[in-house]
Amino acid sequence: MNFLAHIYLSGEDQGITIGNFIADGIKGKKYLSYSKDMQKGILLHRSIDSFTDQHPVVRKSTKRLHKNHGHYSGVIVDIFYDHFLAKNWDSYHHKPLNEYASEFYKLLEKNQEILPHKIKSMMPIMISNNWLLSYTTIAGINTILEQMSRRVKHTNNMNIACVDLEKYYKEFEQDFTVFFEELRAYSKHKIKSL
Repeated sequence: MNFLAHIYLSGEDQGITIGNFIADGIKGKKYLSYSKDMQKGILLHRSIDSFTDQHPVVRKSTKRLHKNHGHYSGVIVDIFYDHFLAKNWDSYHHKPLNEYASEFYKLLEKNQEILPHKIKSMMPIMISNNWLLSYTTIAGINTILEQMSRRVKHTNNMNIACVDLEKYYKEFEQDFTVFFEELRAYSKHKIKSL
């Protein structure tokens, strides 16, 4: 899953939310240097990633992309799934997405001093381009994939992945809907067990 899903799956706890958001930049046992709630968020993120990578519905989605995108299929599906979460946001959360995103950005700004350097440098770009809200449109997803394509060292076709999104739109949305229900239940249980 990508940023929006990870933030959403953290629930209402701000420490868990920040931990889940920064987790990709925290390697190995370095998570132990953070507060207990942030540690939970980092561990939750890792569990969500493992659950997602091994799930048969997600594998069905990535299989549609293998021919054109190979190794990057999983990354692309994560972005596509964030699109369907954003597009159907009202089914998942009582707050409008623009308000939810704005509150999250304020949370990041309030906690800047504890964020890893990579997140601190990315944060102004994320906020000024309102990445979380941009997930609602295919054009927004396309922009994000184009940016990712340029940042990756190896040759890739992520910049044209929206062609596949439009071609298999219904199938990807059905996959997301089935999978996300299971992931929501899994995440709630995982938070309680951490």
